[in-house]
Amino acid sequence: MITLMQQLISILLGVAGGIAVGGGVIALIIVLDIVPRLSQLTWTYDRVHWYEGALITGSLVGTIADFWMWKTSLGPVISTIIGLFCGVFVGMLAAALTEVLNVLPILAKRLKLTGYLLGLLMAMVAGKVAGSLFDWFVYRQ
Repeated sequence: MITLMQQLISILLGVAGGIAVGGGVIALIIVLDIVPRLSQLTWTYDRVHWYEGALITGSLVGTIADFWMWKTSLGPVISTIIGLFCGVFVGMLAAALTEVLNVLPILAKRLKLTGYLLGLLMAMVAGKVAGSLFDWFVYRQ
């Protein structure tokens, strides 16, 4: 009886956590206006539903693949293309967050680094790339 109760509590906590995280991600995407901004930049206002469908489908397939630990050997070329698309999405999300919050100009003014803004930006990019490469090549081995 205790095992059944523990399993039910685990299921309840897992569903609640998934709803909280999923709701947070969707709220972030809505607040940042990623879909309307993307359609504005690409002049494809009539295809907004395609962008929304791609976000939903990608989230669903990614969740299922992670949950069931899908593994596939696609080769280095296809893996590079998929990694490129993932990087474009993360970069778009980071750019939208930076654009909405104006983080870099505020940070540069407060730290009196306005003249060093390019170097600050390059340091952030290099740190992100180094961290990603470390995670990819060292940590996951």
